[in-house]
Amino acid sequence: IDPVELTVKANDASKTYDGKALTDDGYQIVSGEFVGEEGFSSVTVEGTITDPGTVANKVTGWEFAEGTIADNYKVTTQDGTLTVSKVEAEIVIRADSNHKTYDGTALTDDGYTYTQGVLAEGDELTAVVEGSATNVTDGKVANKVTSYKVMRGETDVTANYTFGESVDGELYIDPVELTVKANDASKTYD
Repeated sequence: IDPVELTVKANDASKTYDGKALTDDGYQIVSGEFVGEEGFSSVTVEGTITDPGTVANKVTGWEFAEGTIADNYKVTTQDGTLTVSKVEAEIVIRADSNHKTYDGTALTDDGYTYTQGVLAEGDELTAVVEGSATNVTDGKVANKVTSYKVMRGETDVTANYTFGESVDGELYIDPVELTVKANDASKTYD
């Protein structure tokens, strides 16, 4: 008597990056079948991925159900795949605009906003914004996003996201408004 040949394949699974690990402990018998009430009592499938990419989802072990004679079955395994894709929704960073009345000191503003609802819970975006205006004659100076990154704790996960072109803000100086009044004077006719 030849053993029944069974092929057990770990499930495939995929998702878009959300900061959480992707796992799937499911499996399928893709060829062969058990006789009658015989079967597995458990199958162990292991694989995990959090950041964009693909890893194998592997069948690493199994136990036969009570009454199943292991020698009657030849089990082979096939890996599944676990795939995480990067977030396709664009994040756009906008540098703040600002102005002030001339006071002889430089105007800077490192503030910014970015598209909300895209970052995974626990991920934090930071950006560096640079620009400076001191005099009215500087005109409107671009306040530019010069760099940015997204961190999950100590891990840089910027590559897990899609970024659109950053939007510059404007910095400008308003002139000081001066009112010049001639002096009043009076005298007796001379």
